[in-house]
Amino acid sequence: MNLLTKDLLINFLIILFPLFLLQMSYLVKYVYRLDALKGSFLTIFPILSLVLCMLFPVVIEEDFVWDLRWIPFLLGGLYGGYRLGIILIVITLFIRYITGGENGFYVSCISFPIMGVSLFFISKYYLKMSVSKKILIGISLIFIVHTLTQFISTQIFELTIGISLWKQYFTIQVIGIVVVILLWEVILTNFQVLEKLVKAEKLQIVSHLAASISHEVRNPLTVTRGYIQMLSEDVSSHTKVQYANIALNELDRATDVINDYLTFAAVSPENKERLRVSEEIQHVVNRIKPLANDNGTGLKLSLFEEEAYFIMGEKKKFQQCLFNILKNGLESMQDDGEIYIHLIPDATNIQIMIQDQGIGMTQEQIYRLGEPYFTTKNKGTGLGLMVSYSVIKSMDGTIHVSSVQGKGTCFSINLPIHRYEPI
Repeated sequence: MNLLTKDLLINFLIILFPLFLLQMSYLVKYVYRLDALKGSFLTIFPILSLVLCMLFPVVIEEDFVWDLRWIPFLLGGLYGGYRLGIILIVITLFIRYITGGENGFYVSCISFPIMGVSLFFISKYYLKMSVSKKILIGISLIFIVHTLTQFISTQIFELTIGISLWKQYFTIQVIGIVVVILLWEVILTNFQVLEKLVKAEKLQIVSHLAASISHEVRNPLTVTRGYIQMLSEDVSSHTKVQYANIALNELDRATDVINDYLTFAAVSPENKERLRVSEEIQHVVNRIKPLANDNGTGLKLSLFEEEAYFIMGEKKKFQQCLFNILKNGLESMQDDGEIYIHLIPDATNIQIMIQDQGIGMTQEQIYRLGEPYFTTKNKGTGLGLMVSYSVIKSMDGTIHVSSVQGKGTCFSINLPIHRYEPI
C-alpha cells in the first residue's frame, strides 16, 4: 500500500468520525428526551465531514488537492436536499480557493455546481428508494463525478493525470460511499426505532392513566350508587340525610380525583392569586409536622421573614406541590435526619431549596422524575411528583434536582417574583 492510499484511508476515517457523532446525538436525544435536536441540527455532520476532508487533504501537485470531499458532498445533497447542497457548494469553493491551485479551483467551480444541480433532481426520489438502489445511485454518481472531473481537467485545462493514481482514487471513493451509505441508513433506522419506542412509551403512559382514573373514580361512584339505592328503602329521615351526605362526599371525592389528573395537562392556573411564598411554605410545614415527628425528622426553615416575596399561582395546587416534595423527602430517610428549607431571592426570581438527608438517587432516576408511574419507593405511583412538576411548569417555573446516593437529594424550585415590597 503506497503513501497515497494510506492518506486517503485516513481521510475516509475523518468522514466516519462525524457519523459516529450523529449516532451519539440520536442516542442523547432519546435518553434525555431532548426536543432541541431537530432535523436542521443533522446538517452539521455532512458539513463537518466536508470541511475536515478539505482541511486535511492529500496534496499531490500544485493544481490538484486530493481528498474525499465528494463523498460528504454527494450524500449531503442526496439526504439534505437543495438547501444543504447550496451550502456545501459554497463551503467547498471557498475552502478550495484559499488552499490554492488556480486550475484545480476552476475545475471545482465547474464540476461542483453541475453535480449540485443533478443532486437537486435526484434527492426528490432518493429517500424513497431501497438501500440497494441508494448504493447503486451513489456508485453511479462517483463514476459520473470522476468522468466529469477528468474530462474538464484534460480537455478544457489540458492537465495530465496519472491513470494508476486515478484508479486508486476512484476505488477508494467507491468503497467509501458504499460504506458511508450503509452506516447512514443504519443510523436513520436506529433513530426511527427509537422514535417508535418513545411513542410506545407515551401510549403506555396513556393506558396506565386511563386505567388509574377509571379505578379511582369507579370506587366513589360505586359507593354513591349504593347509598342512593338505599335512599329508596324504608328508613328514617335522619338516616336518609346521612346516606345523602355520604353520597355527596363520595361525588366530591370523585371530582377531586378528576381535578388532580387534569392538573397534569393544565397549561396555566385557572384561578391565579398573589401568594406570599414564606406563608405558603409555613402552612405546608405545619401540615407535615405531625408526619415528620412520627418519622423522627426535623424541619429547619430559612424564610427571610423580614421581607415579602410574592408569586402568582393557585394556593391549593402550590401547597400540594410543596407537600409532595417534602413528603418524599421524609419517606427517603430511613433513620433520623433533617430537612432544610431555604428561600433564596434575587431581582427577578425566588428559589425554594428543599434538601433532605435521605438515601439519594442515581442520575438515571433523576432524569425520570416527573414521569407517571416512576417511583423509587416500594409503594407509590409517581403521580405526586408528576403533579408537582406540572404545577411548577404552569407557574412559569422550573425544578432542578441534584442528588448523591447515601447523602440526600436537593430540589431547587425557581419561580418568577410577581411583586417585591418591604414589609
